Amino acid sequence: MKKIVLLTLATAASASFAFAQNMDTAGYKQAHNKAESDYKAAKKACKSLKDNAQDICEEEAKVARAKAERDAVAQYKNTPRELEKANRKLADAEYELADERCDELSGDSKDSCENQARTAKANALASLGAGTTMGTTAGTSVAGTTGDGRTAVLVPNADRNTVANNAADVRDRTAAAADRMGDRTAAAADRLGDKTAAAAATAKEKTSNLAGTAQDKTADASVAMSDTMITAKVKADMAADKTAKAMDVHVETQKGVVMLSGFVASKAEADRAVELARGVKGVTDVKSSIQVKK
Repeated sequence: MKKIVLLTLATAASASFAFAQNMDTAGYKQAHNKAESDYKAAKKACKSLKDNAQDICEEEAKVARAKAERDAVAQYKNTPRELEKANRKLADAEYELADERCDELSGDSKDSCENQARTAKANALASLGAGTTMGTTAGTSVAGTTGDGRTAVLVPNADRNTVANNAADVRDRTAAAADRMGDRTAAAADRLGDKTAAAAATAKEKTSNLAGTAQDKTADASVAMSDTMITAKVKADMAADKTAKAMDVHVETQKGVVMLSGFVASKAEADRAVELARGVKGVTDVKSSIQVKK
């Protein structure tokens, strides 16, 4: 009787563990593939640009991919080592983007820009190397910070430990009950069986919550890639427009809102830049801080 109960409980614990593990692997693969697909689409959109504008566009696409990959790692590969590796890749990508933007400058301005880019990267890597706290406890989400001030949330992955610990608890308690009094073994096994079933149900519920959170993060990553594609399209339209192609206008997009800045020769050019931005699919609003040169 005791052996049958133990075998049944161990099998249930192993099945719950394998289910949670497969969900993590499948979820990460899906998020990773989505990041790569969006990156290729954004990079393709950059080909309509020229020279440094194209280089900046491609680096922006790499940053968006690194962010999406970091979010996928935080969700599905919930270990300090993997998350630190992903944050280092993100720091490298953001440095390359900042350095590429410095190429638009010259002289002391360019030197200062490059120094700031190197300092920002060094600070980000130093923050990771200092042992940013990213541990987790059962049922608790712990936030760590990256070098640029963003928050990296580690979702608890305690369901597997819970199942394993409860299975060990089952074996120990059942053996002790059998040694003390044989007629109590069945009752003890029943009680422990109920606890293991409850633990398995809890593990399943946590896995479901992880999947829901993963979908939210994947959606956020998708928005980031869409913003990159909108930025690339606005730049491409400006480059192709006779009125706007020579303008020195910086374009940035956040959640569908396009922000324009820089200097132009006339108000007509500033108005044309806004008009082109509004005409791009996916743009929800355009905010312009373009100034007319005097």
